[in-house]
Amino acid sequence: MARDVRRGGAGRAMTLVEPGLGGGLVEVFRRRYLLRLLVRRELRARYKGSLLGLGWSYVRPTVSFAVYFFVVGVFLQMSDLIEDFPVHLFAGMVLINFFVDTVHAATRSVTGNAALVRKVYLPRELFPSASLLVSCVHLLPGLLILTAGAALAGWSFSPAAPAAALLGFAIVALLAAGLGLFCAAVNVFLRDTEQVVDILTIVVTWSVPMIYSWVQVRDHAPAWVLDVYLANPLVPAVALFQRAFWEPGVTGPVEALPGLWERGLVALAVAAAVCAFGQWTFARLQRRFVEEL
Repeated sequence: MARDVRRGGAGRAMTLVEPGLGGGLVEVFRRRYLLRLLVRRELRARYKGSLLGLGWSYVRPTVSFAVYFFVVGVFLQMSDLIEDFPVHLFAGMVLINFFVDTVHAATRSVTGNAALVRKVYLPRELFPSASLLVSCVHLLPGLLILTAGAALAGWSFSPAAPAAALLGFAIVALLAAGLGLFCAAVNVFLRDTEQVVDILTIVVTWSVPMIYSWVQVRDHAPAWVLDVYLANPLVPAVALFQRAFWEPGVTGPVEALPGLWERGLVALAVAAAVCAFGQWTFARLQRRFVEEL
């Protein structure tokens, strides 16, 4: 169907636009009321019939932290190698869980709303965007726990702390949005995408300095492995988040990643490029969503 212009009520012109030729993420911002509806719908569906409701957002990170802390920190004695290991661990865990949850949910967002996609035309980017915002809701309890734990461990506020946290979060949010858009579009045509994402998110957990310090990679791996490791934009993102809440990351010259802010800005540019590529791929493929679903 080509673009068509018809007269609406009171002589106003209505422009009919071919599906797939919308404004992308800009159109999502214009339809904020629809985005709010989708976020509320997803939250209600996720916790329907649940006694704790959003309280599970506190339970899940706490249980995950306890398992990693006792297995890795106590039994494998990682807490002896990393000062204030609980804060180091949980700061990375909060951010990586946000990334994993967003990519997981976004990958299934279009196929999970197949009935809406077939019957109603609306910006399809709304579905991955809603998944991102739902993950943000679940991020808040982890941030509260992290802030309280860091304060108990002797963390003191500094002006650079919120800047580091925001930069780290921005990198991860853009990466998750871009990968979520890309995987959501591809998953419509190839349902194996969900299995691939499940496997990759397992790798992500071990590819960042969360359970261990980047210093251990530097000391035990060849130089080229360290270069590849540091090229991962999630590494400076996690390091920045730890810089915001983990005191040794500020005062300890051994633990601090060299050139952290510069690496963070480069990672932000890479994340923005990934987001743009994900949006471009989604826009190209969404024209065939209805026939595939």
